[in-house]
Amino acid sequence: MGNRVADRVVLLGGSMCGLLAARVLADAFAEVVIVDRDDLTDVTGPRRGVPHGRHAHGLVARGHQILEGHFPGLTEQMRAAGVEPGDFNGDIRWYVNGRRLKPSRSGLVSVPATRPVLEHHVRRRVRNIPNVVFMEGYDVAGLATTPDGGTVTGARIQRRAEGSREEVLDADLVIDATGRGSRTPVWLADLGYARPEEERVTIGLAYTTRHYRLRSDPFGDDLAIIPAPTPDHPRGAFFYKLPGYGGRIELSLTGMLGDHPPADPEGFEAFARSLPVPEIYEAIRDAEPLDDPVTFRFPASVWRHYERLGRFPERLLVMGDAVCSFNPLYAQGMTVTALESLTLRRHLASGRLPRPAAFFRDVAANVRGPWEFSAGADLGYPGVEGRRTPRTRLANAYVARLQSAAVHDARLGDAFIRAAGLIDPPQALLRPANVARVLRHMWRRPAEDDAVTRAVRQSDAVADV
Repeated sequence: MGNRVADRVVLLGGSMCGLLAARVLADAFAEVVIVDRDDLTDVTGPRRGVPHGRHAHGLVARGHQILEGHFPGLTEQMRAAGVEPGDFNGDIRWYVNGRRLKPSRSGLVSVPATRPVLEHHVRRRVRNIPNVVFMEGYDVAGLATTPDGGTVTGARIQRRAEGSREEVLDADLVIDATGRGSRTPVWLADLGYARPEEERVTIGLAYTTRHYRLRSDPFGDDLAIIPAPTPDHPRGAFFYKLPGYGGRIELSLTGMLGDHPPADPEGFEAFARSLPVPEIYEAIRDAEPLDDPVTFRFPASVWRHYERLGRFPERLLVMGDAVCSFNPLYAQGMTVTALESLTLRRHLASGRLPRPAAFFRDVAANVRGPWEFSAGADLGYPGVEGRRTPRTRLANAYVARLQSAAVHDARLGDAFIRAAGLIDPPQALLRPANVARVLRHMWRRPAEDDAVTRAVRQSDAVADV
């Protein structure tokens, strides 16, 4: 155990955010208590508290690196359980506008586990930490504070059982890791504080997912087939092998702005047939369905700007989706949470409890790049409401050109995957070598794009985009 900061920390929420925070906190507190409304012990499938757990999930490359750092050997443990890791570019068939990006060996590891499988393996490692305690089947009723509301002293919890009563769980620090449904803004208002400002990008996204056993193998040596949605082809899919494979696959169809994949079997297959990549429909048309389609709706990406608050209670922090809930199409959520766990570790290294204002400033820095990448890309869809600055328009036009060029140039595909995987910042796509490659593959576009072409050629001018 490292520097002892205090005796007890209470984590509200036992999903990935809470688990990664617990790993870090266990080195600084005598006791780490995770409170969750769900039963977690030996759970290997979807659960109520993670409704999107039934659908495609991705752990991008930087997230995998952080998880492996927190839990050495995790990848090999998952491999032994039937998960087949591979290369993010070389072992996945990426399609943009119906055209396959040229594959290469990116050197970045993809771990194509479902969310329940990944969470199960991480939770098992956290359970093995001696000073971590799980309190399962508890609702969180609110915060306990000093009489003036200036300091949080614990959490008010109640077991989900008839006849139970509310109790106070004392703590030196409370961390809200309850996700998109976080009640912290309400609790702040009740204590006389301002709610955080919310930045919102309404996307009207839905996932509809079904599992099959295939009669033929469309993958070969590949792990997945992913036609990425774009403004020109807004319907997308994640089609990949389940752990242990044996012909078992998961197909998540995606649609934005109300164009949602149907949950009836006939409508589901018709939507799959409409994709610009025919091999997905060809693979499922005679496959054995293992369940009925299920839909999950995600109305908007939301960033709660806690870093802008002038007043905030001491001994309370907020992390993960409770701060920023990303469009899941870009698979950034778990990885940003992992980055925040490193931020938490840095703040604990002082040997003192983190100060909320400083912590939220650093969390905002974790969020900013991924938010600009995903929210900016969403504003490329004409129906998405939001302010489109010249910078946003230019960035989206440039990325579209880069993706077209990546059909022929694997180096550009690798560059895009490194940025999407949060290995490199989005600005890395505008490095002179990448701009030169885009220009080399660029063909003439309609006259209205000429201004973009001229701007892209001024690489020094766009290097800050």
